Amino acid sequence: MESKGTVYLTRERMMELEKELQHMKSHGRREMAEKISEARSHGDLSENAEYDAAKEEQGHFELRISKLEELLSRARIIDKNDLPKDAVYILSDVTLEDLKNGGTVTYKLVSQEEADFEKNKIAVTSPIGKALMKKKKGDIVKVVVPAGTLEYKILDVA
Repeated sequence: MESKGTVYLTRERMMELEKELQHMKSHGRREMAEKISEARSHGDLSENAEYDAAKEEQGHFELRISKLEELLSRARIIDKNDLPKDAVYILSDVTLEDLKNGGTVTYKLVSQEEADFEKNKIAVTSPIGKALMKKKKGDIVKVVVPAGTLEYKILDVA
């Protein structure tokens, strides 16, 4: 598997991923083996769709383990307190005013692995994240997205 460089994670996210990996290795593999064993007991493997499905599920499961191991091997913990507070950086909470409709939104800039748009966590590698990086309170930011151009004023950086 090709390494893609350092991944920055919060301590909490790193612990979540480590816990998930540990659970998958300790309990998940055992559960997978039991599913395959159960399916195998249903007779002729050449005509056993349940067995085929269990083997395919096992392949996806092992791929997830492999991806988690690779990700964690490249991960470095970042702490918001270690970053400058004078501008937008990873882990910044940025309050924006949409200059077209007057609405406001607050985003937390995170690594791609932690991004969750439903929780207003956007990746520093996203179009909005890239446009915001190193900007300061009061700056106007234009972001080109597939739907057009967005224009924001940075109201606050925390």
